[in-house]
Amino acid sequence: MSEPTKPGPAHATPPGAAKPSAAATSTVDLPKAPQVPVLHQVPVPPKWTVVPLPPAVLPAAAVAGLAAAILLPLGKPGIGWVLTGLVLAAGVVVVDRRSREAGSPRHFTKASLGWGLLALALLAVGTYRDSGWLFVLCVLAACVCGSLAVVGGRTVNTLIYDVLAVPVEALRGLPWVGKGLGALALRRSGAGQRVVFAVLATAGLLAVFVPLLSSADATFAHLVSSLVPDIDPPAALRWGFVFVAAGLGLAGACYLLAAPPHPAVDGRPVRAAHRLEWALPLGVLVLLFAVFVAVRLVVLFGGTGYVLRTDGLTSAEYARGGFWQLCAVTVLTLALVAAALRWAPNATVQDRVWQRAMLGALSALSLVLVVSALSRMWTYQEAYGFTVLRVLVEVCELWLGVVFLLVLASLVRLRTAWLPRAAVGAAALALLALAVLDPERVIAGANIDRFAQGKPLDAAYLSRFSADVVPAAELLPEPQRSCVLRPVLDRLGEDGWTEWNASRSAARPVPVAGHWIEDCR
Repeated sequence: MSEPTKPGPAHATPPGAAKPSAAATSTVDLPKAPQVPVLHQVPVPPKWTVVPLPPAVLPAAAVAGLAAAILLPLGKPGIGWVLTGLVLAAGVVVVDRRSREAGSPRHFTKASLGWGLLALALLAVGTYRDSGWLFVLCVLAACVCGSLAVVGGRTVNTLIYDVLAVPVEALRGLPWVGKGLGALALRRSGAGQRVVFAVLATAGLLAVFVPLLSSADATFAHLVSSLVPDIDPPAALRWGFVFVAAGLGLAGACYLLAAPPHPAVDGRPVRAAHRLEWALPLGVLVLLFAVFVAVRLVVLFGGTGYVLRTDGLTSAEYARGGFWQLCAVTVLTLALVAAALRWAPNATVQDRVWQRAMLGALSALSLVLVVSALSRMWTYQEAYGFTVLRVLVEVCELWLGVVFLLVLASLVRLRTAWLPRAAVGAAALALLALAVLDPERVIAGANIDRFAQGKPLDAAYLSRFSADVVPAAELLPEPQRSCVLRPVLDRLGEDGWTEWNASRSAARPVPVAGHWIEDCR
């Protein structure tokens, strides 16, 4: 047996051997920290317990809720929608300015201003257009734009959170608001209590003196009845819902401003995939698209002339036979391009070259498919008439084409962080442009032009439109004119000042036949 070696000093190193690193020696010398059991770990406090509530939030939320309850016409488009949007926007800006410390950076940027103006422009559509389906889309788009305006720049969260940030934070901030209300109720003196007392005293005086003065003078009573709507349980419930929703919306925006999410980092993410994993499937897809376009070039852009020259092929078969398939291909291709931009490798020069080439070719060929789908739908509409659904599908196809153009622009520098918000902004602008074009009037005008060419007119379908259709329907001969206009005008009713709408106001004086036309075909 060999003799055991004597232990030497800890720092001794045999000749020729590598000297151990400091990290290695530290792992040997230092004992491991004991792991704390899960039940003994200190829990992270909720955000609402550590985020202070600015004093201006509760008064601003109350004012916003009261303004929305008074101004917002839930039943129809009207000027009250954009007025409510202005009050909410002003409340958020005022609270942000009063709550921000001196010298602190501003949360809102030029992009925030752009999103805010776009949201107000979409709400202003209700002042000029009476189309219900169009205004519902505009209100939804305005909510998305308003949320992006409050969020500000890009965050570490996904775009889905950014477009829903205000309603999400409004729900998450309920304990935050409740904590503020509880603190306000515990105060024995202060400005908040004085405001509440003043409001209650004012309401009590009005409840006593307004009925007395109304009973003393008929003119004053008529003025009061025109300003104060009739209060019934459904109306009171509606006002309460609007008050709470608007107040929570403003409180949610302030909660988001008080504790904003972390901004996004513009660095390139590390992508472990190999180039071949993306190059082969994308290359095959590009080749497939190129062959399809080359073989079907005449069919893609044949239009009505191709339909007439082809035996046994009607306009409906031509359009329906490929439109929806081309739409599906376009959407799937856009999803694939987005995935490639997010996860395909682009660390080296060769990676970036093939990415530009493959995705550029795929986007360009997809634009051809978009034009093809639009050509098919246009042929179908010329044969069978224009409808709201067909026009909306065409607008969606145009938006997809714009997104592919944005993708081509992003390939120049391979910086795609701005692309998702640009796509959302393009959708909002497309909807605003559609509202400016007055879609129901355009659809009715196109169908009336077809009627002038001897083709059938679906007057019953046009009679279900809003007051936006009136200028186009006035050009129809009788009895079709009265058949379209009478149901439209009968549905108008009277508007309060918050429900004022330019389209309905212009349609009311239009004369129609005094009798109902039974047969409108």
